[in-house]
Amino acid sequence: MKGIGKGLAYTLKNMSKKQMTYTYPDEPIPMPDRFRGIQKFYPEKCIVCNQCSNICPTDCIDLTEKKHPDPSVKRKIIDTFDINFEICILCDLCTEVCPTEAIIMTNTFELAEYSRDELFKNLEWLDENEDNTREENKA
Repeated sequence: MKGIGKGLAYTLKNMSKKQMTYTYPDEPIPMPDRFRGIQKFYPEKCIVCNQCSNICPTDCIDLTEKKHPDPSVKRKIIDTFDINFEICILCDLCTEVCPTEAIIMTNTFELAEYSRDELFKNLEWLDENEDNTREENKA
């Protein structure tokens, strides 16, 4: 009987406290500042150094380059930049090694899809990924 009374007292005491859960789909979950979500890519900043694809432990970044349309310009420009989020572990190594900060991490984590083929994200999708950019990366 004593155990039931203690359990009931604990329950009644905690019923008056503020609710700690979120109604997730309706109310966004606040993420910490250093949360590692999916990447945002700025193609105009990329110098095609391939450091991001070389350091990736899961080899999920595919990067190709092409010559600049102006023959007087020696530098290359990016042609394709694809990330396979099916195997990406969001380790943040690609953003740390990028010398021009062309890749940044966002606070976005919702990437659920019905097909695995939809987890291959290309240059255009990563460039348009503006949602929940970290405060430290906003220009």
